[in-house]
Amino acid sequence: MISANLQRSGLFRPLDPASFVERDLTAAVQPRFADWKQINAQALVNGQVTVVGGRLVVDFRLWDVFAEQQLLGLQFTSSPENWRRVAHKISDAVYERLTGEKGYFDTRVVFVAESGGRGASRQKRLAIMDQDGANPSYLTDGSYIVMTPRFSSNSQEITYMALRPEGSSIYLFNLETGRRESLGDFRGMVFAPRFSADGGKVAFSVERSGNSDIFVMDLRSRQTSRLTADPGIDTSASFSPDGSRIVFNSDRSGSPQLYVMGADGSNPRRITFGGGRYMTPRLEPDRRVHRLHQAVRRPVPHRRHARRRLGRTSADLRLPGRGPELGAERPGPDVLAGGPRRCAEAVERRRHRADPPAGALSDRRLRPRLVPPAQLGLRRRRSP
Repeated sequence: MISANLQRSGLFRPLDPASFVERDLTAAVQPRFADWKQINAQALVNGQVTVVGGRLVVDFRLWDVFAEQQLLGLQFTSSPENWRRVAHKISDAVYERLTGEKGYFDTRVVFVAESGGRGASRQKRLAIMDQDGANPSYLTDGSYIVMTPRFSSNSQEITYMALRPEGSSIYLFNLETGRRESLGDFRGMVFAPRFSADGGKVAFSVERSGNSDIFVMDLRSRQTSRLTADPGIDTSASFSPDGSRIVFNSDRSGSPQLYVMGADGSNPRRITFGGGRYMTPRLEPDRRVHRLHQAVRRPVPHRRHARRRLGRTSADLRLPGRGPELGAERPGPDVLAGGPRRCAEAVERRRHRADPPAGALSDRRLRPRLVPPAQLGLRRRRSP
């Protein structure tokens, strides 16, 4: 499962086990690095699984083959039936150590599952599964249409739109308890809900007489505030990570463009000026700046097709936080004394960058983790 996770990311190419020279490797001994260099392995993951007192104990090591250093060593304990989550967590640890980005393998996807024929017999149910497609289950019975599911920041609640013949509603669904509750009754059609970063608010749109505006509800006090009052169509609101701003989609300028305003609706300003249509924005945290996600430029469709976009299925992927929790992860015993030698690692990366061996990991994603060239006594080269 770990091998499959890393391969699906597109950044790793697992080597065929039939090519392994060293086959009796355990987590308690140092690998024979020459044997792994012989088959052009750039990184090595190995480990062992034991059951102690009915508990699953998994030790694993991550090695830099060229630098001949251990990069990571951890131990996980859990119940035996939780073995899939242990594998996903190990995949996350390896991915983060080698790329510098957070792993996403121990996550779940909430989505709209469609089944049945056309027309009234077709069902749209809220469903959830692990990111690799395992453990799928339905959260609604299909008696009404569901759209636009979104996770909260704690990954235990989902908000979604429910469409019935008598109108639309926005619901909160608690994954831990299975409890479902409505945000209330609103005059007009409500849609496009999304949580704030702290999970304490929900932004959504309300359509009345052909015009839609953005509202925000405080989930603690259940007070609702209207943030926009423009004649245009305002929708797809999304909070910034610090909760101070909201990005949204509006056609107030004549075509759907992206706008940013304060969380209280103040100082709206346009941030896209290209042709086409910009839809479904999301503000995400970055290590240096906030960035817009999914600012999609699309050709303008005919007006009669505009309503059809509401019927498109959507999905959200988030950390799980469900089921029996894993035991606290802890550093495994280090086989080698000392930490990774970054300088030696950097020199090896540079030496192999020009002609990476077959089966090697992507060097491009490892470069940001290297020490500055000045510390290595090397001249800085301009990126192509």
